Amino acid sequence: MKKILQYAISLTIAGGLLWYVFKDIDLSTMVGQFKKANYWWIVVSGFAAIIAHLSRAVRWKMLMEPLGYNPSNFRTLLAVLIGYFANFIMPRMGEVSKCGSLQKTDNIPFEKSFGTVVAERIFDLVSLLVLLALNLLLEFGRLKEFFVEQFSEKIPLVIGILVALPLLGFAGVYFFKKYQDRLVQKSAFLKKVIHFMNGLLDGLLSIKKLKSPGLFIAYTVLIWVAYYFSAYVLFFSIPETSHLGPLAGLTVLVIGSLGMAAPAQGGIGPFHFLVGNILVLYGLTKEAGITLATFIHGSQMLLLLFLGAISFLITLFLKPKLRQKQRLVKAF
Repeated sequence: MKKILQYAISLTIAGGLLWYVFKDIDLSTMVGQFKKANYWWIVVSGFAAIIAHLSRAVRWKMLMEPLGYNPSNFRTLLAVLIGYFANFIMPRMGEVSKCGSLQKTDNIPFEKSFGTVVAERIFDLVSLLVLLALNLLLEFGRLKEFFVEQFSEKIPLVIGILVALPLLGFAGVYFFKKYQDRLVQKSAFLKKVIHFMNGLLDGLLSIKKLKSPGLFIAYTVLIWVAYYFSAYVLFFSIPETSHLGPLAGLTVLVIGSLGMAAPAQGGIGPFHFLVGNILVLYGLTKEAGITLATFIHGSQMLLLLFLGAISFLITLFLKPKLRQKQRLVKAF
């Protein structure tokens, strides 16, 4: 019932925002613009997106290596793509699905890989905040009114959350480590919970044990650069938006990432609303901005749905990788 309620709420958010975004838009005009689009740029965009997904897979693998797990880049990429696919079904389901995929194909404990995913998300959040600061620095005159209008009332709440979460996290880790031995003695259920939490913590702290921190940062930069180009090149697909410059691409990357993080399936609705409105500041009409937002999101969504579905089918036929202990027993 909880999952059904969560799905219904996220679907309502997506549907409500989509209705609000498109209620004054002439859909026949939008379809006409799509017909005039140069679809070769989608190929370029797709290539850049695949580079980003592959880089994310390799970076994720780097976080699992300190824990003693070495899945192939191919299987890790399949898990990443399955995660993206799952996010279009239910928000945040992707993180669970990608870890479940590697548990099936490579016998990597779910709690360990999930901990590395949390570490990834923290690093991505820091990267997005850096890009947001850069965006505001370069485009402050253009963006200040948008942020004041859209987020001024929420700024204290956001700051409070950003301050409270790390404090609560450190407090939780401290008390968990201090009292885990006592909790284990209480019941078998608590023992399983403690085992899961220890695995999660190991995965989270794997970022401190990286063999090549510089390479990890390089892959992070490559991910975001590829994300940037996968959206920016689509500006040239539509005549009405082909004049937009590189800074508009940076703005779409940052604002679009905020939209994708919203609690809606695959960012559907929030992405269109935020990107469509922000592009008005670059001289586009609201209709042209929403058209470009729809074109960017739609092309990337179709690519991820296709690659995610193919990846899921491939994993059905992959032979599960045996754990090291299982291999030794089998060889003996």
